[in-house]
Amino acid sequence: MAELRLYNTLARRKQRFEPLEAGRAGIYTCGPTVYSHQHLGNLRTYVFADLLGRALRWFGFQVRHVINITDVGHLTDDADAGEDKMELAARGAGLSISEIADKWTRIFKQDLKKLRVLEPAVWCKATEHVPEQVRMIAELEEKGFTYRAEDGIYFDVSKDPNYGELARLDLETQRSQERIASAGAKRHPADFALWKFSPGEGPRRQMEWESPWGRGFPGWHIECSAMSTRYLGSSFDIHTGGIDHVPVHHTNEIAQSENALGVRPWVRVWMHAGWLMLDGGKLSKSAGGAPTLDDLIAAGIEPEAFRYFALGAHYRQQAHLTEDGLRRAQRSWRRLCRHLEVWGGARAVPGGAAAAPRSAEAELCRQRFAAALADDLNAPRALAAVWQTVRSDSLADAEKAALLTDFDQVLGLGLEAVVGIEPDESSSTGDSGPVIVFGAEVAPEQREGIRELIRERESARRGRDWQRADAIRDRLAEDGFALEDRSDQTVVRRAETGRA
Repeated sequence: MAELRLYNTLARRKQRFEPLEAGRAGIYTCGPTVYSHQHLGNLRTYVFADLLGRALRWFGFQVRHVINITDVGHLTDDADAGEDKMELAARGAGLSISEIADKWTRIFKQDLKKLRVLEPAVWCKATEHVPEQVRMIAELEEKGFTYRAEDGIYFDVSKDPNYGELARLDLETQRSQERIASAGAKRHPADFALWKFSPGEGPRRQMEWESPWGRGFPGWHIECSAMSTRYLGSSFDIHTGGIDHVPVHHTNEIAQSENALGVRPWVRVWMHAGWLMLDGGKLSKSAGGAPTLDDLIAAGIEPEAFRYFALGAHYRQQAHLTEDGLRRAQRSWRRLCRHLEVWGGARAVPGGAAAAPRSAEAELCRQRFAAALADDLNAPRALAAVWQTVRSDSLADAEKAALLTDFDQVLGLGLEAVVGIEPDESSSTGDSGPVIVFGAEVAPEQREGIRELIRERESARRGRDWQRADAIRDRLAEDGFALEDRSDQTVVRRAETGRA
């Protein structure tokens, strides 16, 4: 098996992956601030983190993945100014913060499930880990890394000689370029809030806690340090996020964690996903109009097609989102699904793909795929290896099916979950016709009977026999299957499902 090498943002180069504990990998991924939809640029980052976790498992590692949910402390200005985004959203919607957080957390998790992102071992919410954050701030205070300002407790970056290494920051240049605020405010522009005091005047905040420094709420950065340490230990293997996290959030995480815990490096490998661009501009909620996954689904583009699109560019590269690009990705994904169905999928191999004997050609195909993954998760090369496998004249169909099923454990495209794709010759875009999509939890032996019922239901709907169509849906529901009708497909899932 090829040696796994990952690009470490801190080192600015690819390095051999050597976990703290042999055979195990701990990953922390910065989750969203749950005050609105997560746009496709955000979701690309989680597809990348999922690819990382899947690849590590494929290479034989046991993976513990932790993702946080930010539901307090993230101000509208990352430099510790402005209002709390959660407070602002709740007030605008006339809801409580818990209602806003629950709503958008649920939608975020639904988006990840549609994208076939595996659930992490741990979901952790900032509001449920305030005591851990307070303890870490107290540790920093005891070691002399904090000071009190009029609006909160701040980390003093001048006390950390290693501050800014991740982003290659020049603090003296930064100081000369930014005016220092009046007495009582930050001493240096890069100093960051660990604990913010509740305002003495104006509307009362919904989220406040008592602390040794007074009533208030934690800063944005401390939550990730406290929660990652809680679930992965004082040092762990990989921290992921978007490239926008490098100059502020991740830089500050490193400073507070290494100085509070007395360990360096706190994280062995830092990995960051690049920007996703739309019409020449970065996808950003603040810019307005950034497309969401639901927008794609409404346009007839499957979530798996977006995942294929995301894998089509290296995770560190800036990717450009266009409708043409998404449609091409959709056609490619559907062709792979169709190939696997024709070849019989994993059912073509007794005992499944892992048990399949490999010819020399099959082993070469697997080596190509492994080499691409081992080279800093080079998904475009991995997809090229997939298509080489599909087009090979030297492989039996059963071998191709076994290899694609194996590769999809990493790519997460749900290739075997999709059946019944037929070419639609009348389609002006060249897209395939109606699709029946089965969730992975629906057993293969159940699918043919369900497929016949769905086709019967579609016939009833075309004939406007709504009573018959509803009766078929009800029958499937009684058997424990839920249907979701999309623009050009019907999704079948177990009514109650566990983790992906």
